[in-house]
Amino acid sequence: MRTPVVRRPTRAGEAADATLKRANIGRSRRDALALLLSSCAIALYPPPVPAQTPPAGSPQPKSFGYDDVVSQARSLGERPFDASAASIPAELSQLTYDTYREIRFRRDRAFWREGGSDFRLLPFHLGFLHNKPVQLHIINHGAAIPIPFTTSLFEYGKVPPPKGLSPSVGFAGFAVTTNLNDPNVQDEIISFLGASYFRLIGRGQRYGLSARSLALDVGGLQDEEFPFMRALWLEEPSRDSTELVIYALLDSPSVAGAYRYVVRPGPETHVDVTATIIPRKRIDRLGIAPLTSMFQAGEGDLAQRSDFRPEIHDSDGLMMQAGSGEWIWRPIRNPTALRISSFADTNPRGFGLMQRDRDFGNYQDLEAHYHARPGYWVEPQGEWGEGRVELIEIPTDNEAFDNIVATWTPNAPLPVGAPAEFRYWITSLSTTGHLHPYAQIQNSFAGSDVEDGHVQGHGTKRFIVDFARGDLAYYLADPDRVEIAASATAGTISTTIIQVNPAIKGFRAIVDASLPEGQTAELRMYLRARGRTLSETWISTWSVPAASSPPKAEP
Repeated sequence: MRTPVVRRPTRAGEAADATLKRANIGRSRRDALALLLSSCAIALYPPPVPAQTPPAGSPQPKSFGYDDVVSQARSLGERPFDASAASIPAELSQLTYDTYREIRFRRDRAFWREGGSDFRLLPFHLGFLHNKPVQLHIINHGAAIPIPFTTSLFEYGKVPPPKGLSPSVGFAGFAVTTNLNDPNVQDEIISFLGASYFRLIGRGQRYGLSARSLALDVGGLQDEEFPFMRALWLEEPSRDSTELVIYALLDSPSVAGAYRYVVRPGPETHVDVTATIIPRKRIDRLGIAPLTSMFQAGEGDLAQRSDFRPEIHDSDGLMMQAGSGEWIWRPIRNPTALRISSFADTNPRGFGLMQRDRDFGNYQDLEAHYHARPGYWVEPQGEWGEGRVELIEIPTDNEAFDNIVATWTPNAPLPVGAPAEFRYWITSLSTTGHLHPYAQIQNSFAGSDVEDGHVQGHGTKRFIVDFARGDLAYYLADPDRVEIAASATAGTISTTIIQVNPAIKGFRAIVDASLPEGQTAELRMYLRARGRTLSETWISTWSVPAASSPPKAEP
């Protein structure tokens, strides 16, 4: 399989970074950051095109909206994929890493500045690895008006401005800024750049993981297919607009699609997504609401640290609420080999990649600000039926690579040629404590092997999990009421120990599990008190090789 793309974060108010494929290029995380640092700027733009008033008695023109994008997607899906239409002039594709860095959006040309809105629109220039042109439009008084490309929108530094480019050549994407953190300062809230990727942030957050509009064959036996946006439309906001509406036309060899994103910025920026997907052919591994992140090392990964920093990750766990209502936490790890974990469910209530650890001291990174990276929480709307939340973990020794993917995959392939609609909310979160009333997993470790790790053909491993918050403080006065509910899909649970952890005003659960050689098991545990569930369910997978090598455990 092909790994997820390299997408490294920028600070709020700065441009989104380059989209690089791991198989093709090995730029560093911070090189990619520098690539687009100044592509976005807060600026002015010419006044909007005034709406034309139709003669009295004439029918009112129909306003452009989502139905129009769906109609275009239907038409696109009925035709074979046109690869030739997704290309850019050679002089742009031949831009190098250094020359592309010279290109910056001009500070005096940002769209919507003169309309009194708090939002600003900032297009990205095509070139270098950004070789999929997207046509940008502003919907003004119901009319979809294309934004023509012109070199006057950009500063080119030491690079000669390209000549003879058509106004219809398009852009690489865009970013939108608004008064997110300060009424007098413009900060980025959302950007679309690269394939079908987009990123959003709330107040006080820094760009980290990415959302994707659609994933095809991620974690499969064949190369992953990356759908991309052919056109994007933005409804021009008014002076009093508190939300932004974006439409997108998606295309790839296997699928066409229409998307609507309603963006509501705030302390937790929220996006309401509607997707209409039209497969051109059978797709066995189709990912709905996919999320892509990076995990190199966490609190239990001493051997994977590459420098002085204790932890290196954009997200530290997969959080889920099953259709049954159970809340689940699956710690993310950097595995030694590709690992796909599937969590079967019917009509899931929510899932997301989260960054729970907010302590700067656990990262010590003054540049990347991992402690300020958001988590993305996806809430399906309506019934999604039977399927599975999949967590794909890909080995990496470099924080430049996004090696984690989480997505919903329906069990039944979508009918070829028939539109299928999915709706969901995605929210950029700094904390997860308000999502449910239960205690949450704060830390988890794989302890040392018990009795040298092998006892009569079995591997035995100790797992340690810290639970905090919820109602646990109530039970500190009588800890004997709290017990561990632990189970495994294979092997046995030999020991459970519960300890008060005063440092977090919670409890530490210790579980020893044994597993026969050559087997893999899923281990689950949660806290309860006389039948009352007190915590989330912690889940981990571990295995014992068939040979005499030590067992593998990844908490």
